[in-house]
Amino acid sequence: MPPADVKTVDINRSLYDDADDHTPKFTAKPGLNEDVVRKISSTKNEPAWMLDKRLKALSHFEKTLMPTWGPDLSTLDLNEIIYFIDPNAEESTNWEDVPDEIKQTFEKLGIPKAEREALAGTGAQYDSGMVYHNIKKSLSDKGVIFENMDVAIEKYPDLVKQYFMTSCIPITDHKFIMLHAAVFSGGTFIYVPKGVKVELPLQAYFRMNAQSGGQFEHTLIIVDEDAELHYIEGCSSPRYQENSLHAGCVEIFVKKGATMRYTSIENWSRNVFNLNTKRAIVEENATMLWTNGNMGSSRTMLYPSSVLVGEGAHSESLGIAFAGKEQDQDTGTKMIHVASNTSSLIRAKSISKDGGVSSYRGLVRVNRDAQNCTSRVECDALMLDKESVSKTYPFMKVDNASARVSHEASVGKIGDEQLFYLMSRGLSEDEAIKMVVAGFIAPVVRALPLEYAVELNKLIELEVEGL
Repeated sequence: MPPADVKTVDINRSLYDDADDHTPKFTAKPGLNEDVVRKISSTKNEPAWMLDKRLKALSHFEKTLMPTWGPDLSTLDLNEIIYFIDPNAEESTNWEDVPDEIKQTFEKLGIPKAEREALAGTGAQYDSGMVYHNIKKSLSDKGVIFENMDVAIEKYPDLVKQYFMTSCIPITDHKFIMLHAAVFSGGTFIYVPKGVKVELPLQAYFRMNAQSGGQFEHTLIIVDEDAELHYIEGCSSPRYQENSLHAGCVEIFVKKGATMRYTSIENWSRNVFNLNTKRAIVEENATMLWTNGNMGSSRTMLYPSSVLVGEGAHSESLGIAFAGKEQDQDTGTKMIHVASNTSSLIRAKSISKDGGVSSYRGLVRVNRDAQNCTSRVECDALMLDKESVSKTYPFMKVDNASARVSHEASVGKIGDEQLFYLMSRGLSEDEAIKMVVAGFIAPVVRALPLEYAVELNKLIELEVEGL
């Protein structure tokens, strides 16, 4: 249990019980066509090359079938989703300039307080638009760029064009990336110059507020040689009867000798289909660290990936997924060893309750010319009742005999003996279950900054209680 005096970033269930009272400037009609894509691009005053990329992605999307290999997506009607909602708020670097009704939502989330106390910079997005963005002057003076993605396209067009959906995640990668490339809006652009170490985290928070809405933020991060960065993303949405869609995209470039830590806590309401794509290209002697917490959402398909293209590159992934009633959390990690002497570690944990389905779906691949690579996969699943389901789909393709690859998986439930022992020490059954769960997720919690560690514990407790 967290100390009583610790202040937390409050992204618990109460924030998606009801929508916030805010009237957007523009709301597109449900469904996707070329007019919607052109409207998004023109609203943002984008260059011709970006509109061309959007239209090509739309063409690919329209020709590509829905995936059928993962969770059941049959109840997701893409023609009912609203693909662009202008929140009627100009982006500001002054928190007091943000409209009151939007500001109140983010005040509940603790973003201004978190920025003051523990962060080097913060961005806040509401539906399709970024409403607030700021970075400490000491970092901007060192050349660190931390911008809204839409602004970065205008201010740094050559840099963005070089990296945006090219070698890391091309627009043809899969159907929901094609969709994302056609309608993306907002997000984060970060560039950390050579040798610069950002000692405090940068954060962005994404709030999807509209009924039947879609959110398609794009995160593009470039950590140059020997630089360091920790970036944190959080997400939430109100609860509706109608389905909503989140199909964001995260592209990360970790240059020679650099270290990148990416932390994400996604707490969508249970009407959301969370179909997100995250990938990093990791160069020589660089390190990429993923930490992910996934809760809420009706269906989740999320597999953070690292492509280890430089000798000595290293990546780790640590994640927790919680699946409750009528939820299917399909998560995992991909580690692609392209260069020699690369290493990776995957630690995946899941909790299932009330018939929820949690699945680990991962890939470890070692290319033919990649000598002396090592990879270790550890999957642990905890089921809190007899109705819940846990599945594991590991796939390993090793084309070099010098590789050392291992996979371990365990599935279990809370035993009667554990409960008896804890209850004999004065705990109630509910308290005993919470203690076992807290121990199970401890490795993930330890990897988070204090405020987020406390919050993750709170969220898991709420899910266990069924609130």
